[in-house]
Amino acid sequence: MNAIKLGDKAPNFNAKTTVGEINFYEWLGDSWGMLASHPADFTPVCTTELGAMANYREEFQKRNVKVAAISVDDLESHVRWIKDIEETQNAKVDFPLIADDDRSVSELYGMIHPNADSTMTVRSVFMISPEKEVKLTLTYPASTGRNFEELLRVIDSLQLTAYRKLATPVNWKKGDRAVIVPSVSDEQASELFPNGFETVKPYLRLTEVPV
Repeated sequence: MNAIKLGDKAPNFNAKTTVGEINFYEWLGDSWGMLASHPADFTPVCTTELGAMANYREEFQKRNVKVAAISVDDLESHVRWIKDIEETQNAKVDFPLIADDDRSVSELYGMIHPNADSTMTVRSVFMISPEKEVKLTLTYPASTGRNFEELLRVIDSLQLTAYRKLATPVNWKKGDRAVIVPSVSDEQASELFPNGFETVKPYLRLTEVPV
């Protein structure tokens, strides 16, 4: 299968998980989604990551984002691993950990990179909109844990574009000014951003993010 590209429909699937069997689309509903793959159960970096995913629960909920994790281990292994995660990371893992021992979902999403490892999934992230479109793909090597503050920053940026017609400039963080997307005319911008905006160049217009 060709690599999943931005704007593609996220492939749907049915799977066994630690919260029961799910249909991915039905489980997502009208929410945004983050699907994160892990090389294997009972590995150190993954253990810290899944603990972080659990402990960021409220931040994901504020943004209407459902999270799920996946690796090519079976359900029994996942259940045993969760006990270790909760013990060592002071976390309550209540999101789905997808069992993919037949590698069907991993192959559907291109999570196995043979030149890195022919059997384990790499550390991939897919951000998916409520319309089931892939809005972000990130791939880390197995040795590098993800930065969840950066993932939240990306979600905030994606949602600003989707709902506010704003893009985010370099090193943007919440509270900073954002960029009005080029497709919005100055007239439209005046209506959308009544507090005004700064025109640095005709193509570079900055405004405060509406609360």
